[in-house]
Amino acid sequence: MAGSRGARRAATAAALCALLAPVLAGCGGRAAADPARGEVQRLLDRRSAALLRHDEHAYGDTGTRTGYARLHALPLVSWTYRITALRLDGSDATADADLGYRISGYDSAPIDARRTLTLARTANGGWYVTADRPASGAGQQLWDQGTVTAVRGSHSLVLGAGRPAAELRAYARLADRAVPAVSREWGSRWPRRVVVLVPATLQDMARLLGAPASDYRGIAAVTTGEAGGSGRTPADRVVVNPEAYALLGDVGKQVVLTHETTHVATRADTGPATPLWLSEGYADWTGYLATGRTPTEVAPELARAVHDDREPETLPADRDFRFSSDPVKLAQAYESGWLACRMIADRWGADRLGAFYRAVGTHPRRTGAVEDALHSVLDTDQRAFTAQWRAYVREQLG
Repeated sequence: MAGSRGARRAATAAALCALLAPVLAGCGGRAAADPARGEVQRLLDRRSAALLRHDEHAYGDTGTRTGYARLHALPLVSWTYRITALRLDGSDATADADLGYRISGYDSAPIDARRTLTLARTANGGWYVTADRPASGAGQQLWDQGTVTAVRGSHSLVLGAGRPAAELRAYARLADRAVPAVSREWGSRWPRRVVVLVPATLQDMARLLGAPASDYRGIAAVTTGEAGGSGRTPADRVVVNPEAYALLGDVGKQVVLTHETTHVATRADTGPATPLWLSEGYADWTGYLATGRTPTEVAPELARAVHDDREPETLPADRDFRFSSDPVKLAQAYESGWLACRMIADRWGADRLGAFYRAVGTHPRRTGAVEDALHSVLDTDQRAFTAQWRAYVREQLG
Protein backbone atom coordinates (compact mmCIF):
# COMPACT_ATOMS: atom_id res chain seq x y z
CA MET A 1 0.00 0.00 0.00
CA ALA A 2 2.75 2.40 0.99
CA GLY A 3 4.64 1.57 -2.19
CA SER A 4 1.52 2.13 -4.29
CA ARG A 5 0.91 5.57 -2.68
CA GLY A 6 4.59 6.47 -3.29
CA ALA A 7 4.29 5.48 -6.95
CA ARG A 8 1.13 7.58 -7.33
CA ARG A 9 2.86 10.59 -5.70
CA ALA A 10 5.82 10.20 -8.05
CA ALA A 11 3.51 9.95 -11.07
CA THR A 12 1.57 13.02 -9.96
CA ALA A 13 4.78 14.98 -9.49
CA ALA A 14 6.02 13.91 -12.91
CA ALA A 15 2.74 14.95 -14.52
CA LEU A 16 2.85 18.31 -12.74
CA CYS A 17 6.40 18.93 -13.93
CA ALA A 18 5.37 18.08 -17.49
CA LEU A 19 2.39 20.41 -17.27
CA LEU A 20 4.53 23.30 -15.99
CA ALA A 21 7.47 22.64 -18.30
CA PRO A 22 6.80 25.67 -20.55
CA VAL A 23 6.89 27.93 -17.46
CA LEU A 24 9.44 26.31 -15.15
CA ALA A 25 12.98 25.15 -15.80
CA GLY A 26 12.38 22.34 -13.31
CA CYS A 27 10.31 21.44 -10.29
CA GLY A 28 12.55 23.77 -8.26
CA GLY A 29 10.44 26.66 -9.70
CA ARG A 30 13.16 28.72 -11.52
CA ALA A 31 11.75 30.66 -14.47
CA ALA A 32 13.04 29.34 -17.76
CA ALA A 33 14.16 31.70 -20.51
CA ASP A 34 11.90 31.84 -23.56
CA PRO A 35 14.30 31.16 -26.47
CA ALA A 36 12.32 33.23 -28.99
CA ARG A 37 11.99 36.16 -26.61
CA GLY A 38 15.71 36.11 -25.90
CA GLU A 39 16.49 35.96 -29.63
CA VAL A 40 14.25 38.94 -30.36
CA GLN A 41 15.66 40.95 -27.45
CA ARG A 42 19.21 40.38 -28.69
CA LEU A 43 18.14 41.41 -32.19
CA LEU A 44 16.67 44.67 -30.84
CA ASP A 45 19.83 45.28 -28.81
CA ARG A 46 21.90 44.99 -32.00
CA ARG A 47 19.46 47.23 -33.84
CA SER A 48 19.73 49.90 -31.13
CA ALA A 49 23.52 49.77 -31.08
CA ALA A 50 23.67 50.14 -34.88
CA LEU A 51 21.40 53.19 -34.74
CA LEU A 52 23.51 54.89 -32.07
CA ARG A 53 26.77 54.36 -33.94
CA HIS A 54 25.17 55.43 -37.27
CA ASP A 55 25.84 52.07 -38.92
CA GLU A 56 23.13 51.83 -41.57
CA HIS A 57 24.36 48.50 -42.91
CA ALA A 58 24.25 46.81 -39.49
CA TYR A 59 20.87 48.42 -38.82
CA GLY A 60 19.57 47.01 -42.11
CA ASP A 61 20.77 43.55 -41.14
CA THR A 62 18.23 43.61 -38.27
CA GLY A 63 15.21 44.70 -40.29
CA THR A 64 13.58 47.46 -42.27
CA ARG A 65 15.71 50.60 -42.72
CA THR A 66 12.79 53.06 -42.68
CA GLY A 67 13.43 54.02 -39.08
CA TYR A 68 17.12 54.66 -39.71
CA ALA A 69 16.43 57.17 -42.46
CA ARG A 70 13.83 58.97 -40.37
CA LEU A 71 15.95 59.03 -37.20
CA HIS A 72 19.36 59.76 -38.67
CA ALA A 73 19.29 63.48 -37.80
CA LEU A 74 18.14 62.97 -34.21
CA PRO A 75 21.12 63.49 -31.83
CA LEU A 76 20.62 60.42 -29.67
CA VAL A 77 22.73 59.44 -26.70
CA SER A 78 20.70 56.35 -25.75
CA TRP A 79 18.13 54.08 -27.41
CA THR A 80 16.97 50.78 -25.87
CA TYR A 81 14.04 48.38 -26.21
CA ARG A 82 12.75 46.21 -23.38
CA ILE A 83 10.34 43.50 -24.52
CA THR A 84 7.27 43.24 -22.31
CA ALA A 85 5.37 40.59 -24.32
CA LEU A 86 6.00 38.39 -27.35
CA ARG A 87 3.35 36.60 -29.40
CA LEU A 88 4.30 33.96 -31.97
CA ASP A 89 2.28 33.09 -35.05
CA GLY A 90 4.10 30.52 -37.14
CA SER A 91 7.09 32.26 -38.72
CA ASP A 92 5.88 35.71 -37.58
CA ALA A 93 5.99 37.42 -34.20
CA THR A 94 4.63 40.54 -32.53
CA ALA A 95 6.57 42.17 -29.69
CA ASP A 96 5.31 44.75 -27.22
CA ALA A 97 8.24 46.81 -25.98
CA ASP A 98 9.11 49.83 -23.88
CA LEU A 99 11.41 52.10 -25.86
CA GLY A 100 13.67 54.37 -23.83
CA TYR A 101 15.60 57.08 -25.65
CA ARG A 102 17.47 60.23 -24.70
CA ILE A 103 18.46 63.24 -26.79
CA SER A 104 22.04 64.33 -26.22
CA GLY A 105 22.35 67.55 -24.25
CA TYR A 106 18.62 67.93 -23.58
CA ASP A 107 17.12 64.94 -21.76
CA SER A 108 18.19 64.28 -18.19
CA ALA A 109 16.48 60.88 -18.24
CA PRO A 110 15.27 58.52 -20.98
CA ILE A 111 11.84 59.11 -22.45
CA ASP A 112 9.62 56.06 -22.28
CA ALA A 113 7.44 55.24 -25.30
CA ARG A 114 5.37 52.10 -25.75
CA ARG A 115 5.96 50.41 -29.11
CA THR A 116 4.70 47.39 -31.03
CA LEU A 117 7.11 45.64 -33.39
CA THR A 118 6.31 42.96 -35.96
CA LEU A 119 8.97 40.45 -36.94
CA ALA A 120 9.45 37.62 -39.42
CA ARG A 121 11.77 34.61 -39.50
CA THR A 122 14.71 34.80 -41.87
CA ALA A 123 15.93 31.94 -44.08
CA ASN A 124 18.65 31.07 -41.58
CA GLY A 125 16.19 30.91 -38.67
CA GLY A 126 16.84 34.33 -37.19
CA TRP A 127 14.45 37.27 -36.81
CA TYR A 128 13.93 40.39 -38.87
CA VAL A 129 11.99 43.56 -37.88
CA THR A 130 9.31 44.36 -40.46
CA ALA A 131 7.58 47.27 -38.66
CA ASP A 132 7.93 49.44 -35.54
CA ARG A 133 4.89 51.52 -34.58
CA PRO A 134 3.25 53.10 -31.52
CA ALA A 135 1.45 50.67 -29.23
CA SER A 136 -2.33 50.78 -29.17
CA GLY A 137 -3.44 53.87 -27.26
CA ALA A 138 0.01 55.47 -27.27
CA GLY A 139 0.78 58.73 -29.07
CA GLN A 140 3.06 58.87 -32.05
CA GLN A 141 6.68 59.95 -31.97
CA LEU A 142 7.81 62.59 -34.46
CA TRP A 143 9.66 60.07 -36.63
CA ASP A 144 6.44 58.09 -37.06
CA GLN A 145 5.29 61.03 -39.20
CA GLY A 146 8.29 61.16 -41.53
CA THR A 147 11.98 61.97 -41.70
CA VAL A 148 13.08 64.19 -38.81
CA THR A 149 14.96 67.39 -39.60
CA ALA A 150 16.99 68.86 -36.74
CA VAL A 151 18.09 72.47 -36.30
CA ARG A 152 20.28 73.41 -33.35
CA GLY A 153 20.15 76.84 -31.77
CA SER A 154 22.29 78.25 -28.99
CA HIS A 155 19.65 77.27 -26.38
CA SER A 156 17.30 75.12 -28.44
CA LEU A 157 16.83 72.05 -30.56
CA VAL A 158 14.03 72.27 -33.11
CA LEU A 159 12.83 69.00 -34.64
CA GLY A 160 10.45 68.96 -37.57
CA ALA A 161 8.74 66.41 -39.79
CA GLY A 162 7.44 67.62 -43.12
CA ARG A 163 8.71 71.18 -42.46
CA PRO A 164 11.57 72.92 -44.33
CA ALA A 165 14.81 73.62 -42.48
CA ALA A 166 14.49 77.38 -43.06
CA GLU A 167 11.20 77.39 -41.15
CA LEU A 168 12.74 75.40 -38.30
CA ARG A 169 15.60 77.90 -38.07
CA ALA A 170 13.03 80.65 -37.48
CA TYR A 171 11.65 78.66 -34.53
CA ALA A 172 15.18 78.24 -33.18
CA ARG A 173 15.79 81.99 -33.27
CA LEU A 174 12.62 82.63 -31.28
CA ALA A 175 13.40 79.87 -28.79
CA ASP A 176 16.94 81.21 -28.35
CA ARG A 177 15.47 84.59 -27.36
CA ALA A 178 12.91 82.96 -25.07
CA VAL A 179 15.37 81.03 -22.90
CA PRO A 180 17.36 84.03 -21.57
CA ALA A 181 14.14 86.06 -21.22
CA VAL A 182 12.71 83.39 -18.94
CA SER A 183 15.96 83.03 -17.01
CA ARG A 184 16.00 86.75 -16.24
CA GLU A 185 12.74 86.35 -14.32
CA TRP A 186 12.82 82.77 -13.07
CA GLY A 187 16.55 82.43 -12.48
CA SER A 188 19.14 80.05 -13.86
CA ARG A 189 18.35 76.94 -11.81
CA TRP A 190 16.92 75.02 -14.75
CA PRO A 191 18.63 73.42 -17.77
CA ARG A 192 18.11 76.58 -19.91
CA ARG A 193 17.47 74.51 -23.01
CA VAL A 194 14.28 73.73 -24.87
CA VAL A 195 13.23 71.12 -27.43
CA VAL A 196 10.58 72.23 -29.94
CA LEU A 197 8.64 69.75 -32.09
CA VAL A 198 7.11 71.07 -35.31
CA PRO A 199 4.80 68.53 -37.02
CA ALA A 200 3.34 69.10 -40.47
CA THR A 201 -0.31 69.64 -39.51
CA LEU A 202 -2.73 70.08 -36.63
CA GLN A 203 -3.72 66.43 -37.05
CA ASP A 204 -0.08 65.40 -36.68
CA MET A 205 0.24 67.54 -33.54
CA ALA A 206 -2.76 65.76 -32.06
CA ARG A 207 -1.26 62.36 -32.92
CA LEU A 208 1.90 63.28 -31.04
CA LEU A 209 -0.19 64.19 -28.02
CA GLY A 210 -2.54 61.21 -28.32
CA ALA A 211 -5.64 63.41 -28.28
CA PRO A 212 -8.34 64.62 -30.70
CA ALA A 213 -7.31 67.44 -33.03
CA SER A 214 -10.39 69.41 -31.95
CA ASP A 215 -8.79 69.84 -28.50
CA TYR A 216 -5.98 71.93 -30.00
CA ARG A 217 -7.64 73.85 -32.81
CA GLY A 218 -6.68 77.49 -32.33
CA ILE A 219 -3.99 76.58 -29.75
CA ALA A 220 -0.59 77.65 -31.12
CA ALA A 221 1.55 75.34 -28.93
CA VAL A 222 1.55 73.22 -25.79
CA THR A 223 4.26 71.92 -23.48
CA THR A 224 4.10 68.31 -22.47
CA GLY A 225 6.26 66.16 -20.21
CA GLU A 226 6.90 63.78 -23.07
CA ALA A 227 5.01 63.82 -26.31
CA GLY A 228 3.73 60.34 -27.10
CA GLY A 229 5.21 58.91 -23.92
CA SER A 230 4.01 57.53 -20.64
CA GLY A 231 4.25 60.66 -18.52
CA ARG A 232 6.74 59.04 -16.11
CA THR A 233 9.86 61.03 -17.03
CA PRO A 234 10.68 64.73 -16.69
CA ALA A 235 11.47 65.49 -20.34
CA ASP A 236 9.71 68.52 -21.75
CA ARG A 237 8.73 69.07 -25.36
CA VAL A 238 7.14 72.19 -26.78
CA VAL A 239 4.75 70.89 -29.46
CA VAL A 240 3.65 73.43 -32.07
CA ASN A 241 0.37 73.58 -33.93
CA PRO A 242 1.77 74.89 -37.24
CA GLU A 243 -1.64 75.96 -38.53
CA ALA A 244 -2.51 78.21 -35.58
CA TYR A 245 1.08 79.39 -35.14
CA ALA A 246 1.28 80.57 -38.74
CA LEU A 247 -1.61 83.00 -38.13
CA LEU A 248 0.33 84.90 -35.45
CA GLY A 249 2.38 88.02 -35.99
CA ASP A 250 6.02 88.29 -34.98
CA VAL A 251 5.19 89.42 -31.44
CA GLY A 252 2.60 86.69 -31.00
CA LYS A 253 5.02 84.00 -32.13
CA GLN A 254 7.62 85.18 -29.63
CA VAL A 255 5.04 85.36 -26.84
CA VAL A 256 3.98 81.76 -27.51
CA LEU A 257 7.49 80.33 -27.40
CA THR A 258 8.42 82.38 -24.33
CA HIS A 259 5.21 81.21 -22.61
CA GLU A 260 5.97 77.55 -23.39
CA THR A 261 9.62 77.93 -22.42
CA THR A 262 8.43 79.25 -19.06
CA HIS A 263 6.57 75.98 -18.52
CA VAL A 264 9.83 74.11 -19.20
CA ALA A 265 11.72 76.30 -16.72
CA THR A 266 9.11 76.06 -13.95
CA ARG A 267 8.50 72.32 -14.34
CA ALA A 268 10.45 71.30 -11.22
CA ASP A 269 8.46 73.77 -9.07
CA THR A 270 5.05 73.03 -10.59
CA GLY A 271 3.19 70.31 -8.74
CA PRO A 272 -0.29 68.95 -8.07
CA ALA A 273 -0.86 71.88 -5.70
CA THR A 274 -0.32 74.48 -8.45
CA PRO A 275 -3.59 75.86 -9.86
CA LEU A 276 -3.70 76.53 -13.58
CA TRP A 277 -4.42 80.22 -13.08
CA LEU A 278 -0.97 80.48 -11.52
CA SER A 279 1.01 78.25 -13.92
CA GLU A 280 -0.62 79.68 -17.05
CA GLY A 281 -0.75 83.20 -15.65
CA TYR A 282 2.95 83.17 -14.80
CA ALA A 283 3.83 81.83 -18.26
CA ASP A 284 1.77 84.59 -19.87
CA TRP A 285 3.30 87.20 -17.57
CA THR A 286 6.78 86.19 -18.72
CA GLY A 287 5.67 85.93 -22.33
CA TYR A 288 4.18 89.42 -22.52
CA LEU A 289 6.69 91.15 -20.24
CA ALA A 290 8.86 92.78 -22.90
CA THR A 291 6.22 93.30 -25.59
CA GLY A 292 4.92 96.71 -24.55
CA ARG A 293 1.35 95.48 -24.98
CA THR A 294 -1.30 97.20 -22.86
CA PRO A 295 -3.63 95.22 -20.56
CA THR A 296 -6.54 95.81 -22.92
CA GLU A 297 -4.50 94.45 -25.84
CA VAL A 298 -3.46 91.36 -23.88
CA ALA A 299 -6.86 90.75 -22.23
CA PRO A 300 -9.54 91.79 -24.75
CA GLU A 301 -12.18 89.28 -23.63
CA LEU A 302 -11.83 90.24 -19.98
CA ALA A 303 -11.95 93.91 -20.99
CA ARG A 304 -15.28 93.30 -22.75
CA ALA A 305 -16.61 91.59 -19.63
CA VAL A 306 -15.58 94.54 -17.48
CA HIS A 307 -17.19 96.96 -19.94
CA ASP A 308 -20.42 94.96 -19.73
CA ASP A 309 -20.25 94.68 -15.93
CA ARG A 310 -19.68 90.91 -16.20
CA GLU A 311 -16.19 90.64 -14.70
CA PRO A 312 -15.52 87.39 -12.79
CA GLU A 313 -15.91 87.29 -9.04
CA THR A 314 -13.28 84.62 -8.43
CA LEU A 315 -10.08 83.46 -10.01
CA PRO A 316 -10.64 80.79 -12.69
CA ALA A 317 -10.85 77.11 -11.75
CA ASP A 318 -8.75 74.48 -13.52
CA ARG A 319 -11.77 73.31 -15.52
CA ASP A 320 -11.97 76.77 -17.15
CA PHE A 321 -8.66 76.07 -18.92
CA ARG A 322 -9.86 73.06 -20.89
CA PHE A 323 -8.98 73.49 -24.55
CA SER A 324 -12.35 72.10 -25.59
CA SER A 325 -14.33 74.58 -23.50
CA ASP A 326 -16.02 77.79 -24.65
CA PRO A 327 -13.26 79.85 -26.39
CA VAL A 328 -14.39 83.12 -24.77
CA LYS A 329 -14.37 81.53 -21.32
CA LEU A 330 -10.99 79.95 -22.06
CA ALA A 331 -9.54 83.31 -23.11
CA GLN A 332 -10.90 84.98 -19.98
CA ALA A 333 -9.33 82.26 -17.82
CA TYR A 334 -5.88 82.88 -19.31
CA GLU A 335 -6.32 86.65 -19.11
CA SER A 336 -7.45 86.45 -15.48
CA GLY A 337 -4.42 84.39 -14.48
CA TRP A 338 -2.12 86.79 -16.33
CA LEU A 339 -3.55 89.81 -14.54
CA ALA A 340 -3.29 88.08 -11.15
CA CYS A 341 0.41 87.40 -11.71
CA ARG A 342 0.95 90.89 -13.13
CA MET A 343 -0.67 92.35 -10.03
CA ILE A 344 1.65 90.40 -7.73
CA ALA A 345 4.69 91.59 -9.72
CA ASP A 346 3.41 95.20 -9.70
CA ARG A 347 2.56 95.35 -5.99
CA TRP A 348 4.97 92.91 -4.34
CA GLY A 349 7.73 92.65 -6.95
CA ALA A 350 8.83 90.06 -9.51
CA ASP A 351 10.98 88.22 -6.96
CA ARG A 352 7.99 87.76 -4.67
CA LEU A 353 5.97 86.48 -7.62
CA GLY A 354 8.58 83.79 -8.23
CA ALA A 355 8.74 82.95 -4.52
CA PHE A 356 4.95 82.71 -4.37
CA TYR A 357 4.93 80.33 -7.37
CA ARG A 358 7.54 78.08 -5.75
CA ALA A 359 5.79 78.10 -2.38
CA VAL A 360 2.52 76.97 -3.95
CA GLY A 361 4.15 74.30 -6.12
CA THR A 362 6.08 72.69 -3.29
CA HIS A 363 3.11 72.55 -0.93
CA PRO A 364 2.32 68.94 0.05
CA ARG A 365 -1.42 69.27 -0.68
CA ARG A 366 -3.64 71.17 -3.09
CA THR A 367 -5.91 72.23 -0.25
CA GLY A 368 -4.40 75.22 1.49
CA ALA A 369 -1.49 75.64 -0.94
CA VAL A 370 -2.48 79.05 -2.29
CA GLU A 371 -3.75 80.25 1.07
CA ASP A 372 -0.53 79.29 2.88
CA ALA A 373 1.66 80.91 0.20
CA LEU A 374 -0.44 84.08 0.26
CA HIS A 375 0.15 84.32 3.99
CA SER A 376 3.84 83.33 4.09
CA VAL A 377 5.05 85.15 0.96
CA LEU A 378 2.63 88.04 0.39
CA ASP A 379 1.33 88.56 3.94
CA THR A 380 -2.31 88.48 2.83
CA ASP A 381 -5.20 86.02 2.64
CA GLN A 382 -7.45 84.56 -0.05
CA ARG A 383 -10.35 86.97 0.50
CA ALA A 384 -8.19 90.10 0.51
CA PHE A 385 -6.16 88.87 -2.49
CA THR A 386 -9.28 88.15 -4.54
CA ALA A 387 -10.70 91.56 -3.70
CA GLN A 388 -7.43 93.21 -4.72
CA TRP A 389 -7.37 91.24 -7.97
CA ARG A 390 -10.95 92.23 -8.86
CA ALA A 391 -10.14 95.88 -8.21
CA TYR A 392 -6.95 95.54 -10.29
CA VAL A 393 -8.90 94.04 -13.19
CA ARG A 394 -11.31 96.99 -13.16
CA GLU A 395 -8.46 99.45 -12.78
CA GLN A 396 -6.47 98.03 -15.69
CA LEU A 397 -9.34 97.25 -18.05
CA GLY A 398 -12.14 99.64 -17.04
